[in-house]
Amino acid sequence: MTRRINLALQGGGAHGAFTWGVLDRLLEEEDIEIAAISGTSAGALNGAALKAGLASNGREGARETLDWLWHEVSGLRDIAVPDWMNAFLPAPGLVSQAVQYSAAYAAGEAVGRMFSPYAWGPLYRNPLERIVERLDFGRICCGEGPEFFVSATSVRDGKVRVFEGERLCPEAILASACLPTLFQAVQLTDPETGETEAFWDGGYSGNPALFPLFRPSLPDDLLIVNINPLIREAVPMTPPEIQNRIDEISFNAALLRELRAIEFVQRLIEAGSIRPGAMKKLRVHMIADDDLMNELSAATKLVPLPTVLAQLKAAGRAAADLFLTEHGADVGVRQTADLRAMFA
Repeated sequence: MTRRINLALQGGGAHGAFTWGVLDRLLEEEDIEIAAISGTSAGALNGAALKAGLASNGREGARETLDWLWHEVSGLRDIAVPDWMNAFLPAPGLVSQAVQYSAAYAAGEAVGRMFSPYAWGPLYRNPLERIVERLDFGRICCGEGPEFFVSATSVRDGKVRVFEGERLCPEAILASACLPTLFQAVQLTDPETGETEAFWDGGYSGNPALFPLFRPSLPDDLLIVNINPLIREAVPMTPPEIQNRIDEISFNAALLRELRAIEFVQRLIEAGSIRPGAMKKLRVHMIADDDLMNELSAATKLVPLPTVLAQLKAAGRAAADLFLTEHGADVGVRQTADLRAMFA
């Protein structure tokens, strides 16, 4: 029996390699059909590679395209780590902390705080552009395979904009991943106003946007791949830790609002307060590794170290495998994310 799901893929810089691992594992399940994808920032990159690969050569094509994407992000041809070597690699959290407190990273952070990305003038070029332009947008925009939605934030009014279908283009992906302290705003046609406007990272307004997945034609099961931890027990003390937690809270805020709305609708339906069929009752599932993400800092979001990317991919595969083992049979039957407890 085919299990149809919608995917919601969070952004989180190079930590999106965790999602790469999740998708790599899900693609091994022949009876799981991905009906739609909503992605932001790194989630948009992963979603674009997933859809392009599925359209070119099915599941194997998707895995190959995702591998290519992250090899390009790392700047190396191959970032695979042999299993025997994993025991000798430092934990990703230790590497992340080492990078965060390195002189080179501190110098880069200082420069980023003092200079605008517009200071580069004609020398400026978004480093992701060379990768995104090589994705097959003919396949990404095609009507076959999963529907694909990319979120970006309008600089003018701060609202989320969702790009889909023929409006998907390299600029839409770059806009979705445009951190304003690092990259110049991306200019493209606003799907709502029809005007050319500036866009920043979609994480500020939808990380990712869930509402495009509410369409009646799409399945009721929504699988969210979380990168930014919802909970950090320790109070951040250092300036980098404080800024990182501010960013996590900001990037989770829109997602939590949508999840709260979903939970509210679920309670209304269960109480019989609205007529059957008037609103969609979604079943929400989540794949995450908050323990790992709590160990990491913002440094490895910005510095894509090949060994850390490989470890994040392995962690994503392990998290997806655990979800499939414990909750795979629940897909299409019952919700596995405890939204009541989340908002209690």
